[in-house]
Amino acid sequence: MRRFIIAALLAGCSASFGLQAQVTERPLPRLVQKDGRYALFVDSAPFLILGAQANNSSAWPATLPKVWSAIEYLHANSLEIPIYWEQFEPQPGQFDYTLIDTILAQAREHHVHLVLLWFGTWKNGSQHYMPEWMKLQPERYLHVIDKSGHPVDSPSPFATASLDADIRAFTAFMRHLKAVDSERTVLMVQVENETGTWGTLRDYSPAAQKLFEGPVPAGVLKAMNKAGVTASANWQEVFGPEAEVCFHAWAVARYVEQVAAAGKAVYPLPLYANAALRDPLKGPPGSYESGGPTDNVIPIWKVTAPSLDILAPDIYMSDSARYLKVLSLYHRTDNALFVPETSGAPGVARFLFSALGLQVIGFSPFGLDYTRTRRPQSGAPHSPEAFLEPTAQNYRLIGPMMRDIARLNFEGKLQAVAEEKGKFTQTLHFGPWDATVSYGASRNNAAKGNPDPIGRALVAQLKDNEFLVTGLFSRVDFHPADANKRRQFLRVEEGEYENGAFKFMRILNGDQTDWGLNFGSEPQVLRVSVSTY
Repeated sequence: MRRFIIAALLAGCSASFGLQAQVTERPLPRLVQKDGRYALFVDSAPFLILGAQANNSSAWPATLPKVWSAIEYLHANSLEIPIYWEQFEPQPGQFDYTLIDTILAQAREHHVHLVLLWFGTWKNGSQHYMPEWMKLQPERYLHVIDKSGHPVDSPSPFATASLDADIRAFTAFMRHLKAVDSERTVLMVQVENETGTWGTLRDYSPAAQKLFEGPVPAGVLKAMNKAGVTASANWQEVFGPEAEVCFHAWAVARYVEQVAAAGKAVYPLPLYANAALRDPLKGPPGSYESGGPTDNVIPIWKVTAPSLDILAPDIYMSDSARYLKVLSLYHRTDNALFVPETSGAPGVARFLFSALGLQVIGFSPFGLDYTRTRRPQSGAPHSPEAFLEPTAQNYRLIGPMMRDIARLNFEGKLQAVAEEKGKFTQTLHFGPWDATVSYGASRNNAAKGNPDPIGRALVAQLKDNEFLVTGLFSRVDFHPADANKRRQFLRVEEGEYENGAFKFMRILNGDQTDWGLNFGSEPQVLRVSVSTY
Protein backbone atom coordinates (compact mmCIF):
# COMPACT_ATOMS: atom_id res chain seq x y z
CA MET A 1 0.00 0.00 0.00
CA ARG A 2 2.85 2.39 0.86
CA ARG A 3 4.49 1.73 -2.53
CA PHE A 4 1.13 2.31 -4.23
CA ILE A 5 0.66 5.68 -2.51
CA ILE A 6 4.20 6.83 -3.42
CA ALA A 7 3.70 5.75 -7.02
CA ALA A 8 0.39 7.61 -7.18
CA LEU A 9 1.98 10.76 -5.78
CA LEU A 10 4.82 10.56 -8.29
CA ALA A 11 2.37 10.04 -11.14
CA GLY A 12 0.37 13.02 -9.95
CA CYS A 13 3.47 15.19 -9.78
CA SER A 14 4.50 14.03 -13.25
CA ALA A 15 1.09 14.87 -14.64
CA SER A 16 1.20 18.26 -12.91
CA PHE A 17 4.61 19.05 -14.38
CA GLY A 18 3.40 17.91 -17.80
CA LEU A 19 0.34 20.13 -17.55
CA GLN A 20 2.50 23.06 -16.44
CA ALA A 21 4.81 22.54 -19.42
CA GLN A 22 1.82 22.54 -21.75
CA VAL A 23 0.46 25.70 -20.18
CA THR A 24 3.75 27.63 -20.19
CA GLU A 25 5.04 26.60 -23.63
CA ARG A 26 5.08 29.66 -25.83
CA PRO A 27 3.09 29.61 -29.06
CA LEU A 28 4.89 29.67 -32.38
CA PRO A 29 5.35 33.07 -34.00
CA ARG A 30 2.89 33.34 -36.87
CA LEU A 31 1.63 35.71 -39.52
CA VAL A 32 -1.98 36.78 -39.13
CA GLN A 33 -4.04 38.51 -41.82
CA LYS A 34 -7.18 40.50 -41.13
CA ASP A 35 -9.07 42.99 -43.31
CA GLY A 36 -6.18 43.15 -45.77
CA ARG A 37 -3.59 43.88 -43.04
CA TYR A 38 -0.88 41.64 -41.63
CA ALA A 39 0.78 41.30 -38.25
CA LEU A 40 3.48 39.07 -36.87
CA PHE A 41 2.06 37.54 -33.70
CA VAL A 42 4.63 36.78 -31.00
CA ASP A 43 3.33 35.44 -27.69
CA SER A 44 -0.17 35.72 -29.18
CA ALA A 45 -0.04 39.49 -29.83
CA PRO A 46 1.17 41.76 -32.66
CA PHE A 47 4.91 42.36 -32.62
CA LEU A 48 7.07 44.81 -34.57
CA ILE A 49 10.60 43.72 -35.45
CA LEU A 50 12.95 46.60 -34.72
CA GLY A 51 15.95 44.83 -36.09
CA ALA A 52 19.53 45.08 -37.21
CA GLN A 53 21.31 42.72 -39.55
CA ALA A 54 24.87 41.78 -38.70
CA ASN A 55 27.63 41.90 -41.26
CA ASN A 56 28.04 38.67 -43.22
CA SER A 57 30.98 37.31 -41.21
CA SER A 58 29.87 38.50 -37.76
CA ALA A 59 28.17 35.31 -36.52
CA TRP A 60 31.36 33.64 -35.28
CA PRO A 61 31.85 33.42 -31.48
CA ALA A 62 34.95 35.63 -31.59
CA THR A 63 33.07 38.50 -33.22
CA LEU A 64 29.70 38.20 -31.47
CA PRO A 65 30.66 40.61 -28.64
CA LYS A 66 30.97 43.36 -31.27
CA VAL A 67 27.45 42.49 -32.44
CA TRP A 68 25.72 42.48 -29.05
CA SER A 69 27.24 45.78 -27.96
CA ALA A 70 25.85 47.42 -31.11
CA ILE A 71 22.43 45.82 -30.62
CA GLU A 72 22.38 47.21 -27.08
CA TYR A 73 23.26 50.70 -28.29
CA LEU A 74 20.57 50.53 -30.98
CA HIS A 75 17.85 49.36 -28.55
CA ALA A 76 16.94 46.79 -31.21
CA ASN A 77 14.59 44.00 -30.18
CA SER A 78 15.74 41.57 -32.88
CA LEU A 79 18.98 40.55 -34.54
CA GLU A 80 19.20 39.11 -38.04
CA ILE A 81 22.27 36.92 -38.30
CA PRO A 82 23.50 34.26 -40.74
CA ILE A 83 23.82 30.52 -40.30
CA TYR A 84 26.55 29.32 -42.64
CA TRP A 85 26.08 26.04 -44.49
CA GLU A 86 29.87 25.62 -44.75
CA GLN A 87 30.12 25.69 -40.95
CA PHE A 88 26.95 23.74 -40.29
CA GLU A 89 27.82 20.71 -42.45
CA PRO A 90 31.62 20.46 -42.65
CA GLN A 91 31.35 16.85 -43.88
CA PRO A 92 28.42 15.24 -45.73
CA GLY A 93 25.69 14.40 -43.25
CA GLN A 94 27.70 15.60 -40.22
CA PHE A 95 26.06 18.64 -38.64
CA ASP A 96 27.70 21.06 -36.23
CA TYR A 97 25.11 22.79 -34.02
CA THR A 98 27.55 24.72 -31.85
CA LEU A 99 27.22 28.04 -33.67
CA ILE A 100 23.42 27.95 -33.59
CA ASP A 101 23.42 27.08 -29.89
CA THR A 102 25.92 29.84 -29.10
CA ILE A 103 23.87 32.48 -30.89
CA LEU A 104 20.65 31.30 -29.23
CA ALA A 105 22.17 31.34 -25.75
CA GLN A 106 23.68 34.79 -26.16
CA ALA A 107 20.48 36.22 -27.68
CA ARG A 108 18.59 35.09 -24.60
CA GLU A 109 21.21 36.63 -22.33
CA HIS A 110 20.68 39.94 -24.13
CA HIS A 111 16.86 39.57 -24.26
CA VAL A 112 16.83 39.84 -28.04
CA HIS A 113 14.86 37.87 -30.61
CA LEU A 114 16.49 36.36 -33.68
CA VAL A 115 15.76 36.11 -37.38
CA LEU A 116 18.13 33.48 -38.73
CA LEU A 117 19.40 33.72 -42.30
CA TRP A 118 20.13 30.41 -44.01
CA PHE A 119 23.16 31.04 -46.21
CA GLY A 120 22.70 27.86 -48.20
CA THR A 121 22.72 27.25 -51.95
CA TRP A 122 22.48 30.96 -52.73
CA LYS A 123 24.09 33.97 -51.16
CA ASN A 124 23.88 37.10 -53.33
CA GLY A 125 23.50 34.97 -56.45
CA SER A 126 26.52 32.78 -55.77
CA GLN A 127 27.24 29.47 -54.05
CA HIS A 128 30.02 30.78 -51.82
CA TYR A 129 28.56 29.38 -48.58
CA MET A 130 28.28 25.82 -49.83
CA PRO A 131 30.59 23.47 -47.89
CA GLU A 132 34.06 22.88 -49.29
CA TRP A 133 33.25 19.30 -50.22
CA MET A 134 30.57 20.63 -52.58
CA LYS A 135 32.71 23.42 -54.04
CA LEU A 136 35.35 20.83 -54.96
CA GLN A 137 32.86 18.85 -57.05
CA PRO A 138 31.45 21.33 -59.62
CA GLU A 139 30.69 18.43 -61.95
CA ARG A 140 28.15 17.18 -59.36
CA TYR A 141 26.99 20.43 -57.71
CA LEU A 142 26.37 22.27 -60.93
CA HIS A 143 26.83 25.91 -61.85
CA VAL A 144 24.59 27.91 -64.16
CA ILE A 145 25.73 27.70 -67.79
CA ASP A 146 25.67 30.93 -69.76
CA LYS A 147 24.66 31.43 -73.39
CA SER A 148 28.16 30.68 -74.65
CA GLY A 149 28.28 27.38 -72.75
CA HIS A 150 30.56 28.49 -69.92
CA PRO A 151 29.83 28.03 -66.19
CA VAL A 152 29.25 31.19 -64.18
CA ASP A 153 29.65 31.93 -60.47
CA SER A 154 26.09 30.94 -59.61
CA PRO A 155 24.45 27.62 -58.62
CA SER A 156 22.13 25.96 -61.10
CA PRO A 157 18.50 25.62 -59.97
CA PHE A 158 18.48 22.32 -61.90
CA ALA A 159 21.29 20.73 -59.86
CA THR A 160 19.52 17.81 -58.21
CA ALA A 161 22.49 16.90 -56.03
CA SER A 162 22.69 20.46 -54.67
CA LEU A 163 18.96 20.50 -53.99
CA ASP A 164 19.06 17.18 -52.16
CA ALA A 165 21.97 18.35 -50.02
CA ASP A 166 20.32 21.67 -49.18
CA ILE A 167 17.06 19.95 -48.23
CA ARG A 168 18.96 17.59 -45.92
CA ALA A 169 20.91 20.39 -44.26
CA PHE A 170 18.05 22.86 -43.93
CA THR A 171 15.79 20.17 -42.48
CA ALA A 172 18.44 19.28 -39.90
CA PHE A 173 18.79 22.97 -39.04
CA MET A 174 15.03 23.45 -38.57
CA ARG A 175 14.69 20.21 -36.62
CA HIS A 176 17.38 21.36 -34.22
CA LEU A 177 15.69 24.74 -33.78
CA LYS A 178 12.48 22.98 -32.83
CA ALA A 179 14.33 20.90 -30.25
CA VAL A 180 16.24 23.73 -28.57
CA ASP A 181 14.03 26.82 -28.93
CA SER A 182 10.89 26.24 -26.89
CA GLU A 183 11.34 29.86 -25.74
CA ARG A 184 10.68 31.00 -29.36
CA THR A 185 13.76 33.19 -29.46
CA VAL A 186 13.78 32.73 -33.24
CA LEU A 187 10.89 34.57 -34.90
CA MET A 188 11.47 33.76 -38.56
CA VAL A 189 13.94 32.09 -40.89
CA GLN A 190 15.18 33.41 -44.23
CA VAL A 191 15.55 30.63 -46.82
CA GLU A 192 18.70 31.27 -48.90
CA ASN A 193 19.87 34.85 -49.51
CA GLU A 194 19.21 37.01 -52.57
CA THR A 195 18.67 34.07 -54.88
CA GLY A 196 19.27 34.44 -58.60
CA THR A 197 22.11 35.00 -61.02
CA TRP A 198 24.34 37.85 -62.11
CA GLY A 199 25.95 37.95 -65.55
CA THR A 200 23.39 35.81 -67.37
CA LEU A 201 19.61 35.92 -67.48
CA ARG A 202 19.15 32.20 -66.88
CA ASP A 203 20.65 28.74 -67.06
CA TYR A 204 21.28 27.59 -70.65
CA SER A 205 22.22 24.02 -69.82
CA PRO A 206 20.55 21.27 -71.90
CA ALA A 207 18.16 20.44 -69.04
CA ALA A 208 17.18 24.08 -68.65
CA GLN A 209 16.84 24.65 -72.39
CA LYS A 210 14.47 21.72 -72.74
CA LEU A 211 12.16 23.17 -70.09
CA PHE A 212 12.43 26.68 -71.54
CA GLU A 213 11.22 25.38 -74.89
CA GLY A 214 8.41 23.44 -73.24
CA PRO A 215 4.99 24.68 -72.06
CA VAL A 216 4.67 27.18 -69.22
CA PRO A 217 3.10 25.63 -66.08
CA ALA A 218 -0.62 26.39 -65.80
CA GLY A 219 -0.19 27.95 -62.35
CA VAL A 220 2.34 30.44 -63.68
CA LEU A 221 0.06 31.36 -66.59
CA LYS A 222 -2.80 32.07 -64.21
CA ALA A 223 -0.65 33.98 -61.72
CA MET A 224 0.75 36.21 -64.47
CA ASN A 225 -2.68 36.79 -66.04
CA LYS A 226 -1.78 34.74 -69.11
CA ALA A 227 -4.55 32.19 -68.73
CA GLY A 228 -5.92 32.91 -72.22
CA VAL A 229 -2.82 31.74 -74.09
CA THR A 230 -2.49 28.33 -75.71
CA ALA A 231 -1.67 25.65 -73.15
CA SER A 232 1.25 24.40 -75.24
CA ALA A 233 2.87 27.85 -75.61
CA ASN A 234 6.47 27.98 -74.43
CA TRP A 235 8.14 30.62 -72.29
CA GLN A 236 9.34 32.74 -75.18
CA GLU A 237 5.93 32.74 -76.85
CA VAL A 238 4.14 33.71 -73.62
CA PHE A 239 6.50 36.30 -72.11
CA GLY A 240 8.48 37.73 -75.03
CA PRO A 241 11.30 40.04 -73.82
CA GLU A 242 10.67 38.96 -70.21
CA ALA A 243 10.72 35.25 -71.03
CA GLU A 244 14.17 34.45 -69.69
CA VAL A 245 13.80 36.28 -66.38
CA CYS A 246 10.35 34.77 -65.83
CA PHE A 247 11.70 31.29 -66.58
CA HIS A 248 14.65 31.71 -64.25
CA ALA A 249 12.39 33.05 -61.48
CA TRP A 250 10.21 29.96 -61.81
CA ALA A 251 13.25 27.64 -61.77
CA VAL A 252 14.79 29.26 -58.70
CA ALA A 253 11.46 29.51 -56.87
CA ARG A 254 10.77 25.82 -57.54
CA TYR A 255 14.14 24.91 -55.99
CA VAL A 256 13.66 27.17 -52.95
CA GLU A 257 10.15 25.83 -52.41
CA GLN A 258 11.42 22.29 -51.99
CA VAL A 259 13.96 23.43 -49.40
CA ALA A 260 11.41 25.60 -47.56
CA ALA A 261 8.69 22.94 -47.59
CA ALA A 262 11.02 20.33 -46.12
CA GLY A 263 12.09 22.66 -43.31
CA LYS A 264 8.58 23.85 -42.55
CA ALA A 265 7.37 20.24 -42.36
CA VAL A 266 9.55 19.67 -39.29
CA TYR A 267 9.20 23.14 -37.71
CA PRO A 268 6.58 25.54 -39.13
CA LEU A 269 8.14 28.90 -38.31
CA PRO A 270 7.37 31.78 -40.68
CA LEU A 271 9.74 31.59 -43.66
CA TYR A 272 10.67 34.26 -46.16
CA ALA A 273 12.89 34.92 -49.17
CA ASN A 274 14.64 38.22 -49.77
CA ALA A 275 15.19 39.95 -53.10
CA ALA A 276 18.07 41.87 -54.60
CA LEU A 277 15.94 44.48 -56.30
CA ARG A 278 15.69 45.84 -59.77
CA ASP A 279 15.18 49.57 -60.25
CA PRO A 280 11.43 49.94 -59.60
CA LEU A 281 11.15 52.85 -62.06
CA LYS A 282 13.27 51.35 -64.85
CA GLY A 283 14.54 47.80 -64.65
CA PRO A 284 15.05 46.02 -67.98
CA PRO A 285 16.33 42.41 -68.03
CA GLY A 286 20.08 42.31 -67.57
CA SER A 287 20.19 45.33 -65.26
CA TYR A 288 19.50 43.32 -62.08
CA GLU A 289 20.00 39.89 -60.53
CA SER A 290 17.74 37.56 -62.51
CA GLY A 291 15.78 34.78 -60.80
CA GLY A 292 14.99 36.23 -57.38
CA PRO A 293 11.61 37.55 -56.18
CA THR A 294 11.89 40.94 -57.88
CA ASP A 295 8.67 42.95 -58.20
CA ASN A 296 7.97 41.86 -61.80
CA VAL A 297 7.91 38.15 -60.90
CA ILE A 298 6.31 38.18 -57.44
CA PRO A 299 3.25 36.27 -58.75
CA ILE A 300 5.53 33.53 -60.14
CA TRP A 301 7.23 33.15 -56.78
CA LYS A 302 3.92 33.20 -54.92
CA VAL A 303 2.42 30.35 -56.94
CA THR A 304 5.61 28.33 -57.19
CA ALA A 305 6.88 28.67 -53.61
CA PRO A 306 3.77 28.65 -51.38
CA SER A 307 5.76 27.51 -48.33
CA LEU A 308 7.31 30.98 -48.16
CA ASP A 309 5.17 33.26 -46.04
CA ILE A 310 6.77 36.51 -47.25
CA LEU A 311 8.70 37.83 -50.23
CA ALA A 312 10.77 40.71 -48.90
CA PRO A 313 12.81 43.52 -50.51
CA ASP A 314 16.40 44.37 -49.66
CA ILE A 315 16.32 48.13 -50.22
CA TYR A 316 19.53 50.01 -50.96
CA MET A 317 17.98 53.08 -52.53
CA SER A 318 18.09 56.41 -50.76
CA ASP A 319 15.82 58.61 -52.89
CA SER A 320 12.21 58.85 -51.81
CA ALA A 321 10.65 58.03 -55.18
CA ARG A 322 12.35 54.64 -55.49
CA TYR A 323 12.22 53.70 -51.83
CA LEU A 324 8.51 54.43 -51.54
CA LYS A 325 7.82 52.65 -54.83
CA VAL A 326 9.52 49.49 -53.57
CA LEU A 327 7.51 49.59 -50.34
CA SER A 328 4.28 49.88 -52.30
CA LEU A 329 5.22 47.02 -54.65
CA TYR A 330 5.83 44.58 -51.78
CA HIS A 331 2.86 45.77 -49.72
CA ARG A 332 0.27 43.46 -51.26
CA THR A 333 -2.92 41.75 -50.21
CA ASP A 334 -1.08 38.43 -50.59
CA ASN A 335 2.19 39.59 -49.01
CA ALA A 336 3.05 41.12 -45.65
CA LEU A 337 5.47 44.03 -45.93
CA PHE A 338 8.79 43.21 -44.27
CA VAL A 339 12.07 45.06 -44.88
CA PRO A 340 14.70 42.53 -43.75
CA GLU A 341 17.65 44.43 -45.16
CA THR A 342 18.19 48.07 -46.00
CA SER A 343 20.94 50.64 -45.90
CA GLY A 344 21.88 51.93 -42.48
CA ALA A 345 22.84 55.32 -43.92
CA PRO A 346 21.50 58.35 -42.01
CA GLY A 347 19.08 59.44 -44.72
CA VAL A 348 17.43 56.02 -44.88
CA ALA A 349 16.39 55.71 -41.21
CA ARG A 350 13.33 57.88 -41.76
CA PHE A 351 11.83 55.31 -44.12
CA LEU A 352 10.93 53.12 -41.15
CA PHE A 353 8.01 55.53 -40.72
CA SER A 354 7.05 55.25 -44.41
CA ALA A 355 7.02 51.49 -43.95
CA LEU A 356 4.93 51.77 -40.78
CA GLY A 357 2.38 53.65 -42.84
CA LEU A 358 2.06 50.47 -44.93
CA GLN A 359 1.70 48.12 -41.92
CA VAL A 360 5.28 46.83 -42.04
CA ILE A 361 5.91 43.92 -39.65
CA GLY A 362 9.64 44.60 -39.33
CA PHE A 363 12.54 46.78 -40.44
CA SER A 364 16.21 45.86 -40.27
CA PRO A 365 19.15 47.96 -41.54
CA PHE A 366 22.22 46.03 -42.61
CA GLY A 367 25.72 45.99 -41.15
CA LEU A 368 24.92 47.64 -37.82
CA ASP A 369 27.63 46.13 -35.68
CA TYR A 370 31.17 47.03 -34.63
CA THR A 371 33.05 44.46 -36.73
CA ARG A 372 34.29 46.97 -39.27
CA THR A 373 35.25 50.64 -39.07
CA ARG A 374 33.20 53.14 -41.03
CA ARG A 375 34.10 56.65 -42.09
CA PRO A 376 31.94 59.37 -43.55
CA GLN A 377 32.35 60.15 -47.25
CA SER A 378 34.75 62.99 -46.43
CA GLY A 379 37.16 60.47 -44.94
CA ALA A 380 37.23 62.16 -41.54
CA PRO A 381 37.22 59.81 -38.54
CA HIS A 382 34.13 59.64 -36.37
CA SER A 383 32.80 57.68 -33.42
CA PRO A 384 31.65 54.09 -34.05
CA GLU A 385 28.16 55.08 -32.87
CA ALA A 386 27.71 57.76 -35.55
CA PHE A 387 26.61 55.18 -38.10
CA LEU A 388 24.20 53.59 -35.63
CA GLU A 389 22.62 56.75 -34.27
CA PRO A 390 19.87 57.41 -36.89
CA THR A 391 18.49 53.90 -36.38
CA ALA A 392 19.00 54.14 -32.62
CA GLN A 393 16.86 57.31 -32.59
CA ASN A 394 14.02 55.35 -34.19
CA TYR A 395 14.30 52.43 -31.81
CA ARG A 396 14.63 54.53 -28.65
CA LEU A 397 11.38 56.18 -29.67
CA ILE A 398 9.37 53.22 -30.97
CA GLY A 399 10.82 50.42 -28.86
CA PRO A 400 9.07 51.09 -25.53
CA MET A 401 5.66 51.32 -27.24
CA MET A 402 6.32 48.65 -29.86
CA ARG A 403 3.39 46.45 -28.87
CA ASP A 404 0.93 49.36 -29.04
CA ILE A 405 2.32 50.43 -32.41
CA ALA A 406 2.04 46.90 -33.80
CA ARG A 407 -1.51 46.49 -32.48
CA LEU A 408 -2.75 49.88 -33.71
CA ASN A 409 -1.22 49.23 -37.12
CA PHE A 410 -2.87 45.82 -37.35
CA GLU A 411 -6.19 47.43 -36.42
CA GLY A 412 -5.80 50.02 -39.20
CA LYS A 413 -5.67 52.98 -36.80
CA LEU A 414 -2.13 54.15 -37.49
CA GLN A 415 -0.58 56.31 -40.20
CA ALA A 416 3.05 57.37 -40.54
CA VAL A 417 5.15 59.33 -43.02
CA ALA A 418 8.72 60.36 -43.74
CA GLU A 419 10.02 63.61 -45.17
CA GLU A 420 10.58 63.79 -48.91
CA LYS A 421 13.01 66.24 -50.47
CA GLY A 422 11.17 69.36 -51.64
CA LYS A 423 7.89 68.26 -50.02
CA PHE A 424 7.49 70.28 -46.83
CA THR A 425 4.08 69.09 -45.58
CA GLN A 426 2.03 65.90 -45.67
CA THR A 427 -1.56 65.31 -44.56
CA LEU A 428 -2.99 62.24 -42.86
CA HIS A 429 -6.75 61.74 -42.90
CA PHE A 430 -8.66 60.40 -39.89
CA GLY A 431 -12.33 60.88 -40.74
CA PRO A 432 -13.38 64.28 -39.32
CA TRP A 433 -9.77 65.18 -38.58
CA ASP A 434 -6.71 65.85 -40.70
CA ALA A 435 -3.25 65.64 -39.19
CA THR A 436 -0.74 67.85 -40.98
CA VAL A 437 2.92 66.93 -40.70
CA SER A 438 5.41 69.69 -41.57
CA TYR A 439 9.18 69.88 -41.65
CA GLY A 440 11.56 72.72 -40.91
CA ALA A 441 8.89 75.05 -39.45
CA SER A 442 9.65 77.43 -36.57
CA ARG A 443 6.88 78.98 -34.47
CA ASN A 444 4.48 80.68 -36.89
CA ASN A 445 6.85 80.46 -39.88
CA ALA A 446 5.92 78.28 -42.83
CA ALA A 447 7.54 74.90 -43.26
CA LYS A 448 10.67 74.97 -45.39
CA GLY A 449 12.01 71.45 -44.90
CA ASN A 450 14.98 70.22 -42.90
CA PRO A 451 18.45 70.86 -44.40
CA ASP A 452 18.46 67.11 -45.15
CA PRO A 453 15.18 65.17 -45.39
CA ILE A 454 15.29 63.37 -42.05
CA GLY A 455 11.86 64.16 -40.57
CA ARG A 456 9.29 61.51 -39.71
CA ALA A 457 6.02 61.37 -37.79
CA LEU A 458 3.43 58.87 -36.62
CA VAL A 459 -0.20 59.44 -35.66
CA ALA A 460 -2.62 56.80 -34.38
CA GLN A 461 -6.30 57.33 -33.64
CA LEU A 462 -7.19 56.03 -30.16
CA LYS A 463 -10.76 57.39 -30.10
CA ASP A 464 -12.78 59.70 -32.34
CA ASN A 465 -11.02 62.80 -31.02
CA GLU A 466 -8.00 61.31 -29.28
CA PHE A 467 -4.64 60.51 -30.86
CA LEU A 468 -1.23 59.07 -30.08
CA VAL A 469 1.37 61.33 -31.71
CA THR A 470 5.15 61.07 -32.02
CA GLY A 471 7.95 61.80 -34.42
CA LEU A 472 11.43 63.15 -35.02
CA PHE A 473 12.46 66.45 -36.63
CA SER A 474 8.87 67.33 -37.48
CA ARG A 475 5.74 69.19 -36.40
CA VAL A 476 2.23 67.74 -36.21
CA ASP A 477 -1.00 69.73 -36.03
CA PHE A 478 -4.67 68.87 -36.37
CA HIS A 479 -7.38 70.52 -38.45
CA PRO A 480 -11.07 69.68 -38.81
CA ALA A 481 -11.94 68.24 -42.20
CA ASP A 482 -14.86 70.69 -42.11
CA ALA A 483 -13.28 73.99 -43.21
CA ASN A 484 -15.96 75.96 -41.31
CA LYS A 485 -14.65 74.70 -37.97
CA ARG A 486 -11.46 75.35 -36.07
CA ARG A 487 -9.29 73.15 -33.93
CA GLN A 488 -8.56 73.50 -30.24
CA PHE A 489 -6.42 71.26 -28.05
CA LEU A 490 -8.43 69.99 -25.11
CA ARG A 491 -5.48 68.21 -23.54
CA VAL A 492 -1.94 67.35 -24.65
CA GLU A 493 -0.32 64.80 -22.35
CA GLU A 494 3.37 64.07 -22.52
CA GLY A 495 4.40 60.70 -21.20
CA GLU A 496 6.63 57.72 -21.61
CA TYR A 497 6.08 54.02 -21.95
CA GLU A 498 6.99 51.73 -19.07
CA ASN A 499 6.43 47.99 -19.36
CA GLY A 500 4.39 48.61 -22.48
CA ALA A 501 1.98 51.12 -20.90
CA PHE A 502 1.77 54.89 -21.34
CA LYS A 503 2.76 56.71 -18.15
CA PHE A 504 1.56 60.31 -17.81
CA MET A 505 4.26 62.90 -17.03
CA ARG A 506 2.81 66.36 -17.65
CA ILE A 507 0.31 68.45 -19.63
CA LEU A 508 1.77 70.57 -22.42
CA ASN A 509 0.28 73.97 -23.23
CA GLY A 510 1.29 77.51 -24.14
CA ASP A 511 4.59 77.70 -25.99
CA GLN A 512 4.63 73.91 -26.37
CA THR A 513 1.34 73.77 -28.34
CA ASP A 514 0.58 77.25 -29.73
CA TRP A 515 2.22 76.47 -33.06
CA GLY A 516 1.53 72.76 -33.20
CA LEU A 517 3.27 69.77 -31.65
CA ASN A 518 7.00 69.92 -32.24
CA PHE A 519 9.35 66.93 -32.23
CA GLY A 520 13.14 67.12 -32.27
CA SER A 521 15.90 64.57 -31.90
CA GLU A 522 14.85 63.13 -28.53
CA PRO A 523 12.05 60.61 -27.95
CA GLN A 524 8.76 62.27 -27.08
CA VAL A 525 5.31 60.66 -26.99
CA LEU A 526 2.04 62.58 -26.72
CA ARG A 527 -1.60 61.69 -26.18
CA VAL A 528 -3.68 64.44 -27.72
CA SER A 529 -7.39 65.26 -27.35
CA VAL A 530 -8.91 67.77 -29.79
CA SER A 531 -12.24 69.46 -30.33
CA THR A 532 -13.71 72.19 -32.54
CA TYR A 533 -15.20 75.62 -32.00
